[in-house]
Amino acid sequence: MKAARIHEYGPPSVFRIEDLPDPRPGPKDLLIRIQASAVNPVDWKIRSGGQRGAIRYKLPWILGLDLSGEVVEVGSQVTRFQPGDQVWSSPTHRRPGCYAELITVAEAEVGKKPASISHIQAAGIPLVGLTAWQCVVDAGRLQAGQRALIQAGSGGVGSFAIQLCKHLGAHVITTCSAGNAELVRSLGADEVIDYRAQNWWEQVSELDFVLDSLGGEDRKRALAAVRRGGCVANITANLPKLTERYGPTGGLLVTGLGLIGFKLKGLARGVRASMVVKKCRGDQLDQIAELVDAGAIKPLLDKTFPLEQIADAHAYSETHRARGKIAIAISAEARAELE
Repeated sequence: MKAARIHEYGPPSVFRIEDLPDPRPGPKDLLIRIQASAVNPVDWKIRSGGQRGAIRYKLPWILGLDLSGEVVEVGSQVTRFQPGDQVWSSPTHRRPGCYAELITVAEAEVGKKPASISHIQAAGIPLVGLTAWQCVVDAGRLQAGQRALIQAGSGGVGSFAIQLCKHLGAHVITTCSAGNAELVRSLGADEVIDYRAQNWWEQVSELDFVLDSLGGEDRKRALAAVRRGGCVANITANLPKLTERYGPTGGLLVTGLGLIGFKLKGLARGVRASMVVKKCRGDQLDQIAELVDAGAIKPLLDKTFPLEQIADAHAYSETHRARGKIAIAISAEARAELE
């Protein structure tokens, strides 16, 4: 199979497209032929070495945490899937990843792909969908009529979370640039705050829920903006910046202390302060697929690159200008969609 691997940490140019032996599934695994994958910010944070204090790989390694594809083979203990099934997943980072033509994934981490969208569209959803779901539904317990603030509404997690909150009947407020205001309103945002012209924390109060994707001082401000009994779900610990400043071990230590402080300040205010790290849940992917097929959630894709241009895809993601997700076409069928 072909795969994009890194042999060292560094800039996007460290990727190498290589021919590797096909993986073999274990008894609880699926062997999946990947049609399309996607780029997430965590991918280039790992590639750069910014996460190496928390995630240690024995290089070389295949990155990528999103896939949409077809089951080729199943292990002897697999019961839910069979060859030919169209599936999607955001598998664990502990096994070689999704920038490849083939991958083995544990059955519990796989869901049935939505039938109403293409593999390229589907590939952009699993990681951000699971992250948003686990923030909004699991941690936030969001209810109809409540007020939710979604940071960075035009990004991958933000654009999904807006739609999910709206589906649940919440009043949705989001931050983005003025140029993306129309986009986030089309996704369901009721109020839009231009972060370049306004301090969001001066515009909102008595919120029931905040999805904080910024961290740092914004995490503290989010705690102050939420009413007693509400929730702040944080998805970034700023580890790459702290690693750059203090080194891998020091960065991890400072990150841990910051998260402890976040929890304690939440307790003092009567606010649930949750640090959400995406769990690989096939059952939740099935629930998300139902919402997609029902039209409640629509994929938001910015650009699609072939696997050979994975370095360009990472470089584009690092500009922070993508609206939604950046997809990677891997199979011949997916590449044909680019022509």
